[in-house]
Amino acid sequence: MKFILVFVCLLGLSLGASLKRTPKPCKSPALMTGAFTFSTQNEAAWLYAGYEYDAFQQRMRIYETGYINNQSVTYDFLLHYAQGVVYQIDSKAKTCTKAPLADKFLPLGVPTNATLTGQVMLGAGGPGEGLLVDTWHGYLEGLEYYVTVTEFGCIPVTELVRTKEFGWVILSYFNNVQGLIDPNALNPPPYCPGQAVKTQGRPMDFFSVVHKMKKHTA
Repeated sequence: MKFILVFVCLLGLSLGASLKRTPKPCKSPALMTGAFTFSTQNEAAWLYAGYEYDAFQQRMRIYETGYINNQSVTYDFLLHYAQGVVYQIDSKAKTCTKAPLADKFLPLGVPTNATLTGQVMLGAGGPGEGLLVDTWHGYLEGLEYYVTVTEFGCIPVTELVRTKEFGWVILSYFNNVQGLIDPNALNPPPYCPGQAVKTQGRPMDFFSVVHKMKKHTA
């Protein structure tokens, strides 16, 4: 009985200490699969897309299925930041184009120079319920941002970024899981241009890639 009481007391102290700890900048898991919604201030655009993310090799794949003239169309982009390349893939037609990627790879999570703006419990109905999240503010690569991540695990929840071209951009993440469902999906298919083939077209970044998907499926 004494052992149980001591254990309960220690557990209570541990939980209390964890809830009182000061939030710190963090990095999200290096391998993740999930989905997000994307909307822009100046065009009231909205998009749902799935993603696979690999921080180790600086790769990300974004895909979405939409409808044009009652026909299902999938828009699929593979971003290789280390090589400065973005592939637009059509797996049904087995075609692939290769364009320059202008973005610098920025891992998901909270930059080290961010400032904490607050901590809240989402959906809390009682003790032990809800999701504890931290919201941070800062400037990165000349862009102002707000990012919200879970206190435990540093899983992305929302990102709010002020861009010159689109105004405020909001990304809301959900269905996030650690790891890759299909690791091969982050490699270009055999029918994509090889490394020796030069990129063509206008340089793109993450926001212009997602915006292009929205324009095609609108």
